[in-house]
Amino acid sequence: MSVNFLLCVLLSAPEKPKRSALNQLTRTLLRRYDCGVRPVLNWTSPTVVFIDLIIQSVLEVDGQTQKVTTSIWYRQIWKDEFLVWDPEEFDGITEISLSSDAIWVPDIIISEFVDEGRSPAIPYVYVNSSGTVKNYKPIQVVSACDLEIYAFPFDKQNCTLTFRSWLHSVSEVDLALWRTAEDIANDTREFMNDGEWELLSVPSHYWKLNLADRDYAHIQFNVLIRRRPLLYVVSLLIPSIFLMVVDVISFYLPPNSGTRITFKTSILLGYTVFRVNLMDEIPATAIKTPLIGIFFAVCMALLVLSLAKSIFIVKLLHHSEKEVKEMSISACLLDKYGSTDQTFSESLFTSVRTLDDIDHSGGYEFDLSPETDLLSLTEAPDSVPQLEKVLQEMVSLRLHLQEEENDGVAQAEWLALCYKVDKFLFRIYLLILLVYSSTLLLLWSSWSSA
Repeated sequence: MSVNFLLCVLLSAPEKPKRSALNQLTRTLLRRYDCGVRPVLNWTSPTVVFIDLIIQSVLEVDGQTQKVTTSIWYRQIWKDEFLVWDPEEFDGITEISLSSDAIWVPDIIISEFVDEGRSPAIPYVYVNSSGTVKNYKPIQVVSACDLEIYAFPFDKQNCTLTFRSWLHSVSEVDLALWRTAEDIANDTREFMNDGEWELLSVPSHYWKLNLADRDYAHIQFNVLIRRRPLLYVVSLLIPSIFLMVVDVISFYLPPNSGTRITFKTSILLGYTVFRVNLMDEIPATAIKTPLIGIFFAVCMALLVLSLAKSIFIVKLLHHSEKEVKEMSISACLLDKYGSTDQTFSESLFTSVRTLDDIDHSGGYEFDLSPETDLLSLTEAPDSVPQLEKVLQEMVSLRLHLQEEENDGVAQAEWLALCYKVDKFLFRIYLLILLVYSSTLLLLWSSWSSA
């Protein structure tokens, strides 16, 4: 009875499931695996690590800190001689994924690496039955780069990514390209070509560095990129050129009016505000300044020079002006000649050579030739004082009109001289502006077409 009961219990018990082929293969491979040992059967044989990369995008170029942030697809392939199996023994499995922490991984670093990017963590690698390990992962690289920003915004940059083993020499870990250098250099199909930067090519080469009698393998990728200048031309150069053209046109305003100085001051103020608002758009370093920054500084200096020239011309125009009293002609004359009889007599004989046949209300005629004595004039009838007053007014009026005429001629000559000086200074200013602008345009056009 008890025997039958035991048989029934054994038959009714659930059968223990068998491990899957993938589980068995993983346990078999990692049972005695040591991830701290280089995976070679002969320790004198180097482990060759094949490297390949594809540039996906240029995220940021920081000229002030000399850093470049790029997004790349990175591939490492090497042979692990301890991870080899026969697919027929494991249900035909030819490739599995293993944790990268469970196996040996080469210590390949980027020499220009300066900061941790936001790279996603990929904890697995692929291993096939022949022992080939494939480590594929995207990397956001923040690397140091010697940026040449002098030609901004028509600049090109050559940033390097140098891969090497941190510890192992060539006799232990050697490097090689997975694809040919030509294929890597011309592979731009995955690059996001809608941003500020254009990928030109990615040339690469292999070289060794000898340190302490040991050679270390290096593979260097040169990422050649070029900036698209259209955005900066529209937002920086064209507004600045327009302001300079308006400043040149303002020279056609009359120099003897205050409108020119007011207008030029407004242009200078507007250019200053424009320059301050766009200061962050221009890259800068501690020892280098881009040419466009020098262009803005020179443009502001030319605007200041233009304003100073206009102030100088206005100063010349008003240099010979005198304050004119607001009074009547007779008041001016009395104020000038009505003090004493001595002043009148001297003015009369120095200004009028002869005054003959003056007819007055009394019908007297006087000979006012130079030989006439003043005593005979004082012996005239009672109407002589009135005649003296009239003569005094007439002579003084003539002197005043002659003085105004002389002042008007001198003022016209001075005004013509100031206009000539203004035209001469304008031509010098225009020549300086044209030479400077032509030089910059030639430089920028040669850089953009290179």
